[in-house]
Amino acid sequence: MAKGHRSQIKRERNDSKREMRPYAKLSYARVPVQKACFVLDSIRGKDVTTALGILTYNPRYASRVLKKLLESAIANAENNNGMNRANLYIAECYASEAPTMKRIQPRAQGRAYRIFKRTSHLTIVLDEK
Repeated sequence: MAKGHRSQIKRERNDSKREMRPYAKLSYARVPVQKACFVLDSIRGKDVTTALGILTYNPRYASRVLKKLLESAIANAENNNGMNRANLYIAECYASEAPTMKRIQPRAQGRAYRIFKRTSHLTIVLDEK
């Protein structure tokens, strides 16, 4: 017979598997995954100060969104985990697809074209060197 209630056993199991690295997540960002990945590829594996410099001077829209997200992840690392900002680097960063908004563009002769406004879920995970 198992010890404890089923939910208690699940909670203990999930706590042991929980990720201890600081991270920040942004859900339903109005950036397509493909365009976000161009920027994410340029900062993956870099230290935090270099990544902030890259995001500051990158002209893409996704870089402004990701800069704010990276600053949030840095704040989480400093305040929640007590990590030093100088030792942080981007361990993981990825974008996954979120729901797509479907819109209609009127065209000639009563036709309508479908427009997909794609969204994404963005995640940045930091770690110490």
